[in-house]
Amino acid sequence: MKVLLIGSGGREHALAWKLAQSPKLGKLYAAPGNPGIAEHAELVGLNIDDHQAVAAFCLDKAIDLVVVGPEAPLVAGIADDLRARNIAVFGPSAAAAQLEGSKGFTKDLCARYDIPTGAYRRFSNAAEARAYVKERGAPIVVKADGLAAGKGVTVAMTLEEALAAVDDCFDGAFGTAGAEVVVEAYLDGEEASFFCLSDGKTALALATAQDHKRVGDGDTGPNTGGMGAYSPAPVMTPDMVSRTMKEIIEPTIRGMSDSGYPFTGVFFAGLMITAKGPELIEYNVRFGDPECQVLMMRLKSDLLDLLHAAATGTLDQISAEWSDDVALTVVMASKGYPGSYDKGTPIALLPETSVGEKIFHAGTAMKDGALVATGGRVLNVTATGKTVAEAKTRAYALIDNVKWENGFCRRDIGWRAVAREN
Repeated sequence: MKVLLIGSGGREHALAWKLAQSPKLGKLYAAPGNPGIAEHAELVGLNIDDHQAVAAFCLDKAIDLVVVGPEAPLVAGIADDLRARNIAVFGPSAAAAQLEGSKGFTKDLCARYDIPTGAYRRFSNAAEARAYVKERGAPIVVKADGLAAGKGVTVAMTLEEALAAVDDCFDGAFGTAGAEVVVEAYLDGEEASFFCLSDGKTALALATAQDHKRVGDGDTGPNTGGMGAYSPAPVMTPDMVSRTMKEIIEPTIRGMSDSGYPFTGVFFAGLMITAKGPELIEYNVRFGDPECQVLMMRLKSDLLDLLHAAATGTLDQISAEWSDDVALTVVMASKGYPGSYDKGTPIALLPETSVGEKIFHAGTAMKDGALVATGGRVLNVTATGKTVAEAKTRAYALIDNVKWENGFCRRDIGWRAVAREN
């Protein structure tokens, strides 16, 4: 099979690395890719915002499957434009991608189909949102309705913080994503990520993970796109997985189908495991980043088979097999992230990796033959082990041999799970 992978981050490097292991893969192209992805794929200079150019490339190269990594092209309708040319795509239509593209859309769907989630209200007016926040008090959650690169959510522990978050949204801090705001009840519990493939009819549970959103050790400081993750998530017991499928995923698939937006692709459910059980925080319509990296380290099945089945409506004929090992990834970011940071700083050395170890590239590029950091989140240093503690020890041993003066990382990824093991 010939495959085109869309995207350029650590998630896409992990997908490329796993796709390249498939005996069924004939040729892998990636647009725009990164230096890590270039180890597994031929990089092509396509403008992924130009859907007609992407379609023309696919037809010219006889591409059998397009795998869309990030959310923005999906919300912009790339899957629709490719399917209109009879090109198979892994990823939802623009209408179905509203599950991530609009927090309000998802909350309304939950209300309609009795999917457990926090109570909420939608606002397009700052004064009304502020009045509601004052009436409800803190802690409370304020979300920009649209795509804000993982940064449009404030879990406000004080009234002042909540009101400031409302003002940020309506003052344009997140562009058009903040034109509407969702204010919802604070859920108390332990967060987990749950991944599941869907072809519009059939759901195939994948695996669980937990990530660390805040920039600082001890889960302190501002939210980021994610500073590290591990899989599986200890809180997601077989019973909790079963309940998540029955109470959250299956009603969503039914609801999307009933609404005329059958969902194909991957459900990434951000969950809060509360005293009542699993509750939905939000949906993403693509693999998590950095959760994808740890999932791919544990997946024993052929990824190409799984994604092709989801794209072609044959998911009922396939299963997914996982390693019992734990995988853990630590994000190395540019100093200053998630605020402003220097771009183009040199990465002098990446250490050799052994079996069960991999350094995935995120915000990297080649400049004059040398590897440089171009993004906020730059490297995903990943390792496996029999326990979280072992995987963590191996990942940080690798990090200690990375030579990049402008890089930093959290030193406590997996701390909750290690404490649980102890």
